Amino acid sequence: MSNLLQWRKQFPILDKTVYLISNSLGAMPKAVYDNLRMYADIWSTSGVRAWDECWWEFIGEIGNILADIINAPKNTVSMHQNVTIAEAAVLSCFDFTGKKNKIVYSDMNFPSVMYLYQQRTKDGARIKTVKSEDGITVTTQKMVDAIDDSTLLVPISHVLFKSGYIQNVKPIIEKSHQVGAHVILDTYQSVGTVPVDVQELNVDFVVGGSIKWLCGGPGAAYLYVRPDLGAKLQPRITGWMAHATPFAFEQKMRFTDNVAFKFLNGSPHLPALYAVKAGYEIIREIGVANIRQRSLQLTKRIIQKAQELGFQINSPLDSEKRGGTVVVQMKNSEQISKELLKRDFLIDWRPDAGIRISPHFYNTEKEVDAIMGEIWAILNNSE
Repeated sequence: MSNLLQWRKQFPILDKTVYLISNSLGAMPKAVYDNLRMYADIWSTSGVRAWDECWWEFIGEIGNILADIINAPKNTVSMHQNVTIAEAAVLSCFDFTGKKNKIVYSDMNFPSVMYLYQQRTKDGARIKTVKSEDGITVTTQKMVDAIDDSTLLVPISHVLFKSGYIQNVKPIIEKSHQVGAHVILDTYQSVGTVPVDVQELNVDFVVGGSIKWLCGGPGAAYLYVRPDLGAKLQPRITGWMAHATPFAFEQKMRFTDNVAFKFLNGSPHLPALYAVKAGYEIIREIGVANIRQRSLQLTKRIIQKAQELGFQINSPLDSEKRGGTVVVQMKNSEQISKELLKRDFLIDWRPDAGIRISPHFYNTEKEVDAIMGEIWAILNNSE
């Protein structure tokens, strides 16, 4: 996969660090400098005319680049400030006062969205939490069995943030549809490194962000809504951008037929959208299938080195069940992670997990070997 390494020159931080933390914050493409300057130049020269000249279309353009990456139809992906807001827009479409008021998710979901759903218990929602048996995986059958006729929503993660485990979501989606429930699939830890095809999955909603594997930075999350659902649902978290004629400033809501815009609300976060464009375009050009192949090579190497050094591995050993992250645990792992950061080896650490190491398409075998050697050196010097 040496051809992927030609992209290294597009990421300035790779010149001065061993950057293995793309599951938390992807490296910034240098084109972000030009794109943010473009935003500033447009604002500076066009002023309010920018809305008609390019800004309004640009909002949809970014969503459609992401749509290409996840094989979604055009105009079905809207851009939001973060995943919590995107899921809140979806959640606002549903009522929990009837018998169909159950929400099913696992205890391995990212906590922010769990907080959001927990608040809806005040409106009648009932939450069923499926517990992980090992802190690494979630048993598919346990998820399927928890979904019944009273289930309304099933918010699940495609790849678990703590362990990198790829959840088998297809049976969960199929069971949900059998009982009339809707799946909200969080692909934050998969899109950009694990292939996702929303049409093949027939999933109802997909959410995720740009800050990680998409190398887009903060402030630009995405929401895919299946077109038939988008045509029917009416989010109660809404605003002028979702109106059929937003610049008519009518006093009553009339939703646009554009599914992506229908799930927007107030004025957009344009600087973040300009920042995200370069990363999206690079991922689309390379292709996630190619990135996945490279990712498997590098994560296998991490596991091999970790096993040789006697470290505990808190990620699936089966490549088919592992995303782009390998979590390794050893004595004093939190302190070791802090020392690694001081030495320009960029990783992160999570409680009850360990050090998360996440190579992307721009990383090398040499970098993988270097960080494993550095961990070993720090560990031995601290004893």
